[in-house]
Amino acid sequence: MPPAPSHQSGEIYLRLLGFVRPYRKVFAFAILGMAATAMTEPLFPALMKRLLDAGFVASNSGELYLLPLAMVAIFVVRGILTYLTSYSLAWVTNHLVMDLRQQMFGRLLGLPTRYFDDQSAGALISKVTYDVGNVTAAATTVLTVLVRDSLTILGLLAFMLYFNWKLTLIAVAVGPLIVGVVKTFGKRLRAASRRGYSAMGLIAHILEEAVGAHKVVKVFGGQRYEAKRFAESSNEFRRAAMRESMAASATVPLTQVAAATALAIIIYVALLQSSQSHITVGGFVSFVTAMLLLLAPLKRLTDVNAPLQRGLAAAESIFSLLDQTPEDDRGTRTLARAKGGIAFDNVSFSYDGASKPALQGVSLDIRPGQTVALVGPSGSGKSTLAALIPRFYSPDSGRITIDGEDIQDLTLASLRRNIALVSQEVVLFNDTVAANIAYGASAGATETEIIAAARAANAWEFICQMPQGLATTVGENGVKLSGGQRQRLAIARAFLKNAPILILDEATSALDSESERQIQTALDTLMQGRTTLVIAHRLSTIEGADRIVVLVHGQVAEAGRHAELLAQAGTYSRLYALQFDV
Repeated sequence: MPPAPSHQSGEIYLRLLGFVRPYRKVFAFAILGMAATAMTEPLFPALMKRLLDAGFVASNSGELYLLPLAMVAIFVVRGILTYLTSYSLAWVTNHLVMDLRQQMFGRLLGLPTRYFDDQSAGALISKVTYDVGNVTAAATTVLTVLVRDSLTILGLLAFMLYFNWKLTLIAVAVGPLIVGVVKTFGKRLRAASRRGYSAMGLIAHILEEAVGAHKVVKVFGGQRYEAKRFAESSNEFRRAAMRESMAASATVPLTQVAAATALAIIIYVALLQSSQSHITVGGFVSFVTAMLLLLAPLKRLTDVNAPLQRGLAAAESIFSLLDQTPEDDRGTRTLARAKGGIAFDNVSFSYDGASKPALQGVSLDIRPGQTVALVGPSGSGKSTLAALIPRFYSPDSGRITIDGEDIQDLTLASLRRNIALVSQEVVLFNDTVAANIAYGASAGATETEIIAAARAANAWEFICQMPQGLATTVGENGVKLSGGQRQRLAIARAFLKNAPILILDEATSALDSESERQIQTALDTLMQGRTTLVIAHRLSTIEGADRIVVLVHGQVAEAGRHAELLAQAGTYSRLYALQFDV
């Protein structure tokens, strides 16, 4: 039988069983079915004794037909019980898988941006898809074996004790040896399972990268390098699986050898008792039958240690995700439709593990409806400053206010409801054009509203030319669209949201001149009446901004209008000269 779980393992297993609680009635029915099935097990050896002693030895013809019919009846009852139990358990298991995945996905949606900065997408996908399958085996299948086979063994042992206690004590003596074997290999199984999950996460990560970057891999000849990485991670998973298999495989033969030794001793003692007329032929065959029937549940109980340890290791992996601290949403104040005044008051921020801060003592006041452009060299903190407004990150010191309200005091939902974002890295979903424009909180928009947003974003013309118009599927991340078309859908999404604060993070930097002109026209329309923060490398796109803020090494170096900054002959003037050769 499996070893008694450690305190930590017990806590993990009890927490896992907590997910079964909503389905406890069906689960209890399955447990009762297992118990009923186990209770029928001793009937067969008892029937064998009666069959041999009354049918063959005593030649009692009155029971000649009843005994075979009784044997058929036992197996019919067992078959019905087994079916009902298996179906009920499968129902619970599939609900458990669904619930775990939904909770994990829900947790992923609520985790802070910092968490995703440190995790690979492939490893997270592996947790949600691969680990859950092994967890359910520990929560339900393992429990099935523990309940059904433990009760079967107890029932058979009770029958054997009643029939011949001396022979039974010999059989029971092998129990501690089997427990010792299973306990010894249990720790090795858990350690090997942990390494296997880690390797599977790496495999998923490499696979996700290679598929997502397949064009770069092909153009730069990275096939051999990627194949090597995949082979190494696959080999690590193979090695972990082999360590697990070695431990699991060694448990079974050692257990069987111990059981066979006990059986040999029992046969020898039974023969001695038979010679002294202390046991009949039917009694001996009945006892040996019960002994042999013990082997199958005993084997399953020893085998269950492997999926149990795999399940506990998988549960550790899953609970490590579920136990992650979600985004800090302690704000209690609800922001209605903001006027759009934004103030940065001595704000500093550092990324985890960074050698120097990304922002240092930044103070900035943006009036409602004003367009402020952030410029500066790469790594100067422009995108970081913009990311602090929707609280993707929280400042290490200082504070940010909207209309005088500290954003830390606002609920995340109400804060982000007032912000629209259009970035260079357009994110589209493998769904229809309409679903990508009317995304999230805007999903209830009418077709008329969606069309109006598409027209305002200069996207309606190309949408009309698509095979199914708004109902056309755009492919993974809009792969079926050009860069300019993807960007215009993102702008249409922002139009439909109609938020008072707009963040444009290099929204035109990766486009050709014609696409840039169309998109800039759409952006100019979108910016009207909104507080807009523009991050741009192409300085020509922000010459008309109300104010231009120059960041250098995370600090505000200069601020003013285009003409004023050129006249200062400082950092902005040098950046402008580099771009336009003046």
